[in-house]
Amino acid sequence: MIRRIKMEILDVVDERGDPTGETVEREKAHEEGIMHRTSHVWLLRKKQGKVQVLLQKRSEAKESFPGCYDVSSAGHLPAGMGFIESAIREVQEELGISASEDELIFCGDRTIIWNECFNGKPFRDRQYSRVFILWRDIDEDKLILQKEEIDSVLWMDLYECIAAIENRKIKHCVDPGELKMVKAACEGKSKLR
Repeated sequence: MIRRIKMEILDVVDERGDPTGETVEREKAHEEGIMHRTSHVWLLRKKQGKVQVLLQKRSEAKESFPGCYDVSSAGHLPAGMGFIESAIREVQEELGISASEDELIFCGDRTIIWNECFNGKPFRDRQYSRVFILWRDIDEDKLILQKEEIDSVLWMDLYECIAAIENRKIKHCVDPGELKMVKAACEGKSKLR
């Protein structure tokens, strides 16, 4: 039996996240440092008067940052797909959560640029990411995890999570600035509730 490897085709984008009309295979984008788009969704809930954030622990089989805590749900945008459509799809695939466009709260856009080496191969990431919040009070054992992507999940107090990330108290690949963006959006939204 021949195993087929799924090839992901991404839109090449400019510094504002706008597609240039060109596409690139995901692996090549990371090998050559070609700018592409991702969507990030942070799940939040209120528990005992405090805001908690859901962290996913990346699978040990992942090419990049295996076993690290990361964004609740994130993914590359396939060519031709928009940020919201991708965010909704990723939350469903990775966590088994159905969401609608009107439930996503926009936090902001950010550019991610870093160079690493994984398994002896260069990994040059250039992402234009759109960040969202999704409020969802659901226990960890009720989530349907995409096992090839996620080993486990963990709810954590948002403020404790920011401190743990900044002080490297947990093994993670989260940008503290993005988590602060989520905190700012959360605090702004909570004033409206």
